[in-house]
Amino acid sequence: MSLKKISKIQPNKFEFTKNNLEIANKTILNYPEGKQQSAVMALLYLAQRQNDNWIPLSAIKYIAKYLSMPYIKVYEVATFYTMYNLAPVGKYFFQICTTTPCMIRGANKLVEVCKKKISKNESEISKDGKFSWMEVECLGACVNSPMLQINDDYYEDLDPENLKKIIDKININETPKPGSYKGRVNSEPEKIRKTLLRNKNA
Repeated sequence: MSLKKISKIQPNKFEFTKNNLEIANKTILNYPEGKQQSAVMALLYLAQRQNDNWIPLSAIKYIAKYLSMPYIKVYEVATFYTMYNLAPVGKYFFQICTTTPCMIRGANKLVEVCKKKISKNESEISKDGKFSWMEVECLGACVNSPMLQINDDYYEDLDPENLKKIIDKININETPKPGSYKGRVNSEPEKIRKTLLRNKNA
């Protein structure tokens, strides 16, 4: 699991675009009167999407003021969850699950591919600015491990060769197909294996 790093280079100012401000105003209406601060996670994510997939400190201050929250409270949320990036990431951001199920099934080999084909160190943008990668906690697809997330999509049942091909496709401006790389639908058994067919009361 990687440590959260905050970018040394920070913009002086952040504010929501007109469209995102409308979204923010609608979002806080989902919460009871006096509980609008509960929208902090949604607004941090909105800020991240607006700012090339990372959240500057000025955005944290802006959201704190918008929600009438202490800055440190918003900062605590932003630094706790790995879904929030506090430093710039590549256009294609690889998040590799390295918790127990994925590690047992070879996540460390996916990490090695990223080190060789993207950058030697995690949270380091590739020389062409196109990629970056990091290790993350469980992404909730344990049965399809090892897996990783690229931007908004999950790529599951991976091995090093699959991952190399995914990176190569992105490099030639092709979109790799998300989902299982063993041909499974969702989390169905591998090789369409079935159990308990002979036990009528199972």
